[in-house]
Amino acid sequence: MILSYHSLDSSGSVISLPPAEFRFQMDCLASSGRRVVPLVDLPSEPDGVAITFDDAFLSVYQTAFPILQEHRFPATVFVVTGHCGGFNDWSSQPTGIPRLELMSWQQTDEVSRYGVSIGAHTVTHPRLSQLDDVAVERELVESRDEIQNRLGGAVETFAYPYGDHNVSVRNAAAEHFRISCGTTLDFNSPSSPLSDLPRLDVYYLQSRFLFRNLVKGNGGSYIFARRSLRALRSLVAY
Repeated sequence: MILSYHSLDSSGSVISLPPAEFRFQMDCLASSGRRVVPLVDLPSEPDGVAITFDDAFLSVYQTAFPILQEHRFPATVFVVTGHCGGFNDWSSQPTGIPRLELMSWQQTDEVSRYGVSIGAHTVTHPRLSQLDDVAVERELVESRDEIQNRLGGAVETFAYPYGDHNVSVRNAAAEHFRISCGTTLDFNSPSSPLSDLPRLDVYYLQSRFLFRNLVKGNGGSYIFARRSLRALRSLVAY
């Protein structure tokens, strides 16, 4: 199971989770007995839980990092390298998303020294399926290389912005990263493709009752229902 977070704030946006709810969820995980593992270890830990954050918002450093440290939980933060130290004002940003500050390279380096893995999330946060092969390659390679040059060590993980990809994008990601994460709302299984691992967006898990059930191994029918509704909305939109 991979949990997917973005910002920890009280704005109520679709990318936001109130800090108090993040605290509850981490405390719940700690008391559940579920093993929280690094994302790269998840394929060999089918009952494990991996924690991921897209975009590297400053709130991850200010709010999430101390709580993760308290519980000694590993996590992965996916960085948009061209905006690190700036704001989430990339050109593809949908309306209704608050303008929020992102972690600096210094802060990214700090968390990387204490149990947080840094993954790539492209340079400019585009919809990759709308780019040609050359531009896709540039977004993947330049983001990976920038992180490696600044922080050292290999970058093994990647997350598709907006979960947007196609066959050629997935193939390109598989050439450069050991694991790539999408946004399919589902649990992991041994058959989950490493080029598009599903994740559980915590936007749908803000009910404490639901989250408790989830970490106990229940909640599959709820996730199925939410996934079906999301797919239906997507069809209607097109």
